[in-house]
Amino acid sequence: MKYYIISGEASGDLHGSNLIRQLHLLDSNAHVRCWGGNMMEAAGATLVKHYRELAFMGFVEVVKNLPAILRNIRFCKEDITAFKPDVLVLIDYPGFNLRIAEWGKQQGYKIAYYISPQVWAWKANRVKKMKLCIDKMLVILPFEKDYFKNVWDWDVEYVGHPLVEVIDSYKKAHSNSKAPAGLPIVALLPGSRKQEIEKKLPVMLAVSKKFPQYQFVVAKAPGQEDSFYEPFLSPYSNVGAIGDGTYSLLMQAKAALVTSGTATLETALFAVPEVVCYKGSNISYQIGKRLIKIKFISLVNLIMDKLVVKELIQDEMTTQNLEKELAILLSDTEKETQLQQDYAALKKLLSEGGNASANASKSIYEMVG
Repeated sequence: MKYYIISGEASGDLHGSNLIRQLHLLDSNAHVRCWGGNMMEAAGATLVKHYRELAFMGFVEVVKNLPAILRNIRFCKEDITAFKPDVLVLIDYPGFNLRIAEWGKQQGYKIAYYISPQVWAWKANRVKKMKLCIDKMLVILPFEKDYFKNVWDWDVEYVGHPLVEVIDSYKKAHSNSKAPAGLPIVALLPGSRKQEIEKKLPVMLAVSKKFPQYQFVVAKAPGQEDSFYEPFLSPYSNVGAIGDGTYSLLMQAKAALVTSGTATLETALFAVPEVVCYKGSNISYQIGKRLIKIKFISLVNLIMDKLVVKELIQDEMTTQNLEKELAILLSDTEKETQLQQDYAALKKLLSEGGNASANASKSIYEMVG
């Protein structure tokens, strides 16, 4: 069978790669063409376009890059038409993928959507169109199945969260590795896109001056060059960086400052105390604040439906506030005990669906097999 898979971000590349491996186990004749990254390519797909060419965040940034986005959509449609897939598999990345879903349905393609757009947070009106053009919606957050059924009368499939198996597998493979000798580590995860790194990393790094007894280590994004980070890092003596090694960093970290997004969940599944950070352009933030209808910005808090990890958003994300919250994480044993209990409950919730990649691939294969 022929599968055309589209992912536009680093996290989608990870989940897409595991999905591709599972598809190959089910379908020995699987031929996969994809938009994604190095991991999806390594899993056996033909890579058409890398996600680093697609990653635009924030309202202002999207408007500025609209001609490039429209060119990509046009090229994508042409490439799908030439490939003639048995199924289109869309992974998150809704601004792009929902356009492709609508067009693909009109062309008569079967459409599977893996990892739902977060319509429960904003743009809920998208669901009307999604119901019409998506044949199978595979969701990864426990509350989403009830949300779609109760609010929209749409039966979707909860497959479990793919990060649980990814991180369990990583921990098992590296259980005997020893942390290097030296200062205890604080991990800095400033995101994967240039715009967000430029906004948040300088604020995160400034905290290091207040904690000379710790080594601060920046997790570099796989899509960014080393030279991009050098000007940020060079003024600091107790700061280092690691490329393509976020998980090994989290295995060793005592605490972490983390950009909102998938990384907040990864950090929690590694049981690392964290402060969640968000800072965008002021215009994008002001627009987003009025449109997004959620109590929390981090996935950890949203899934648990309570404040498990501290969130510092926009003007609250200052070096002074980060310093205060990091000091609590590193010294308050009572806070640490409560946090670990919450992290364990979070993992239990996310594990209830089973192996997400295997479940999703089986569901997609059944659409075409």
